[in-house]
Order: sequence, then structure tokens, then C-alpha cells
Amino acid sequence: MLSVSNIHTYYGLSHILFDVSLSVAKGEIVGLLGRNGAGKSTTMRSIAGLTPPKQGTITFNNSSIAGISAYQLVRKGIAYVPDDRRVFADLSVDDNLEITYRKKTTWTKDKVYGLFPALKEIKNRRSGHLSGGEQQMLTIGRSLMTGPELLLLDEPTEGLAPLIVRDLEVQILKLRDEGISILLSEQNVKSAMRLIERAYVIDNGRIRFEGTVAELEANEEVKKKYLMV
Repeated sequence: MLSVSNIHTYYGLSHILFDVSLSVAKGEIVGLLGRNGAGKSTTMRSIAGLTPPKQGTITFNNSSIAGISAYQLVRKGIAYVPDDRRVFADLSVDDNLEITYRKKTTWTKDKVYGLFPALKEIKNRRSGHLSGGEQQMLTIGRSLMTGPELLLLDEPTEGLAPLIVRDLEVQILKLRDEGISILLSEQNVKSAMRLIERAYVIDNGRIRFEGTVAELEANEEVKKKYLMV
């Protein structure tokens, strides 16, 4: 479904990603793991069209998408959930969902509320008054309203209490069961390992490891050197 090949991404003159390659198959949850500042968010932004790579290729459903605008990628079926959530603080929960709704999707507000029942109870509350966990649910729900085939989840558990993290993990697995492919960027390795099937480890803008969860679990050198596990 998604193939990223040898991309190089810059912020101005600063070279951030070096020859990064990864892939996500249909119906798969893949982890992009690494410490803070390793290049995870830049990789996500490169795929989402927010920081296009200067070199390399990105294909989605066999079509080249490198350099395509972010709003056009949403129409193609890619949704990006940023690490800083970015809810529309002055709008209600219900309005946040309504604003991204696309008619051609099966995702409705009722379906989002079914996935996140806690949001239905506060649907008339201004989003700026929500807790971190509630904002994260809303941000994911808002992305689902665009009808994605691929969900880019950037640090979804950051700043959340362990109980909220566990609930979020259950909901992420439900999304996979709905047929949505997921690229999951995480510092929380323990949480990620409960969800993903394969992993890429990134450090200083370079992929340092790729393999199955079992292979990563067995690789003490990679875990200690790049993940501090």
C-alpha cells in the first residue's frame, strides 16, 4: 500500500532524513520507533505532504505521491494525526468532527462516537477544554471522518496516563480490524510493541533496524543503543 524509498528531507538547509525507506501493507500496523528528535515526525510529515522530500520516492496504492499537497493526499486516503493534536479549540467536539467529514466515506459522527463513547458524552463541549486523552481521541476521530485507508499516527500516547494508553491501544486495534492500515510513530516502545507487526527503528534521520517484533525483541543491541530499553 505505502512504499517510501530512499527519501531525503530538509528543513531549510538542515538535512534531517537520510535515505529513509519503509513500507506498510494493507491491513498492517507498522511501528516507526525512536527517541525524541530521531526523525519520526519528519518522516510522517514527508509522507503526509507537509514537508516534501527533496530526493527519493513515495508511492501509495501504486501511485507516486511525493510532492503532492497535503489536502490532495487526504482525498487519496491518507490521514495524518499530528503529535500536538491541533484540535479547533473554540469549536465543540461535534463541530470538530463535522468540519472534516467527506461524503464518500463510511465514517460518520455516530461511528466515531461508537469507537470513542467518551466523546459522545462531551460532544457539545469546546475542544480547548478537553483533557489530553479526550483531545487525542478527537484528533483521531476527526481524521477518520475523512475516510482514510492509511492512518499516520504520530506519537498518539504522548503525555497520556497508562490507563488511557491501554484504552487507546484497544481502539487502534479496532481500526486495523476495520481494514485501515496504520503507520505508528512512537517513543513508548512497550505500547507500540503490543500493537505492531513489524518495526523500523530510526535514529539521527537514518533507519537503523527493520524487522518483525520478535526480531526486535531479540536484538538487545538495537534496543539499548537506539531505544533506551
